[in-house]
Amino acid sequence: MKIATWNVNSIRKRAAQVQAWLARESPDILLLQELKCEARDFPELDFAGLGYRAEIVGQKAYNGVAVLARIPFTVTQRALPGLAVAGDGVNGDGAVEARYIEITAAEMVIGGLYAPNGNSGGAAGFQKKLRWLDALITHARALLAADTPLVLAGDFNICPEDDDLAPGALAADDALVRPESRARFRTLLWLGMTDALRALTPEGPLYTFWDYQAGAFAADRGLRIDHVLLSPTLAERLSAATIDRTARAAEQPSDHVPVTVILR
Repeated sequence: MKIATWNVNSIRKRAAQVQAWLARESPDILLLQELKCEARDFPELDFAGLGYRAEIVGQKAYNGVAVLARIPFTVTQRALPGLAVAGDGVNGDGAVEARYIEITAAEMVIGGLYAPNGNSGGAAGFQKKLRWLDALITHARALLAADTPLVLAGDFNICPEDDDLAPGALAADDALVRPESRARFRTLLWLGMTDALRALTPEGPLYTFWDYQAGAFAADRGLRIDHVLLSPTLAERLSAATIDRTARAAEQPSDHVPVTVILR
């Protein structure tokens, strides 16, 4: 089973790149983030020709998550439970932000997520990020308590450790490295989730994002903010976890690259 995640930073701009990557890598499931379009504008026919069914949670100009899969699946959630009721992760028009999609496939629950960045909106924006992460933790805890084989993958907008960002890449008070953000990521691990990339590469720099500014990719000033977390029974099946840096070197690339895991 090959599962990948990729923040594409506008699917309409990167559709050809995603098509080429799917044709080359053939994942069973690809989770996409930051679509920046409504579901009706998602180019799903571009992927249907490759054998991939699409399910989209879209939003005009911002956010957006999707699943592309060449195996049967059922959508179980289109938003994190409780967020709309609590009033967090909700737009000014009352619609829940397009940040989460969850499916069942191959006897697994797979959640694709795009967590808030937390650097805009001042203190209120950062608290919104923390509340969203708390909702994710609550949902994960319930699934794990039921011994659900669970994958949580996507753009968490957290650098968990200092090895997950190039020296000087972020200020100490950046929302991606603040202690409160890192504590939420650790909580997911303490619940029993395994960080797939770090399970196989425990130490040293690993990056999945390079800013467009100041030659960050050429200088390798990156961040690791895209993660795949696995519940205990799935972590036992982990055989590979890779970062495809070649996608960042493409013409007009996303600032993120695909992260892929293979489960035996």
